[in-house]
Amino acid sequence: MTKKPLIVGGRADNTRIDFELVADMIEPGTKILDVGSDDGALLELLRDTRDVRGRGIELSQKGVNKCVARGLSVIQGDADEDLIYYPDDSFDYVILSQTIQATRNPKMVLEHLLRIGRRAIVSFPNFGHWRVRTDLLLRGTMPVNDYLPYSWYDTPNIHFCTVRDFVNLCGETEAKIEKAHGLQGNGERISFSAPWWFWNLFAEQAIFLLRRKD
Repeated sequence: MTKKPLIVGGRADNTRIDFELVADMIEPGTKILDVGSDDGALLELLRDTRDVRGRGIELSQKGVNKCVARGLSVIQGDADEDLIYYPDDSFDYVILSQTIQATRNPKMVLEHLLRIGRRAIVSFPNFGHWRVRTDLLLRGTMPVNDYLPYSWYDTPNIHFCTVRDFVNLCGETEAKIEKAHGLQGNGERISFSAPWWFWNLFAEQAIFLLRRKD
């Protein structure tokens, strides 16, 4: 499944801040699977900075070609259909970055992530952000902005969710939240602790580190 384009903050070296936060959640030298590798930028960052043994699956052949050109081990595959073939506990981490909203069965995909990996990292745009609510309330239209850049008729996102929706899904799938970050529109992390309702209203993106409950 392909990651969908998001305009987020970055460093001088063009590293996306959300990628840096994902990297900070991963122990060096571990084995990871990146589901929806896109052009391989995240997997390359993890290889170069965390010394991981990384593999990936990517829906588009164009994306696979870009990953291979970076020297990455990425194959063509679909998150909705192909995760079933991976054995239990075959990776230390499974990453689903900016992709869960584009899957046909997000609950099943999350269950596979927690089965395949000892931990899962999931990031997504927050449809509960106040700007989204304002567009719906005042304009009566689906929002189009930096982190939701598609019109309603051509969006690849088919299951929009809020931070609260995802927290509820974690409860249904018996996923334990170990760490989470809310990001502002410029990609910067919300640096203070806040209750879920605050993130649900003011975070434009969220990143969760999960593991199976004992």
